[in-house]
Amino acid sequence: MFKIFAFLARKPELSPEAFLDYYENHHVPLICSLVPSPPVYKRSYLKRDDPFGLPGDAVKFDVVTEQVFADRDALEAWLGALSAPGVAALVRADEDRFLDRSHYFAYATEERVTANDPPL
Repeated sequence: MFKIFAFLARKPELSPEAFLDYYENHHVPLICSLVPSPPVYKRSYLKRDDPFGLPGDAVKFDVVTEQVFADRDALEAWLGALSAPGVAALVRADEDRFLDRSHYFAYATEERVTANDPPL
């Protein structure tokens, strides 16, 4: 299993609610209409008002996107499909509507799990 996590920030003029709405109701359906969805495609939105997190704007992203693939080759094939002529331009134009690219970063991870109870 191969996972990537992308840390994405909203454009400053968008509220967190407008960002979430656009991402879930426009961007995700667009991506899923252009290329097959990865087996896992999760979005976890920051709760800036939760006392557990850092105060204010110390964190420079609004959502952590997790995508899971069978292996690196499956990720590369998916990225290749997103880079196809015509597809890449549509994705880029849509991302320009709601993402602040100056705060984008992503990582590949290798997961280890310790479980004492059944999964939630």
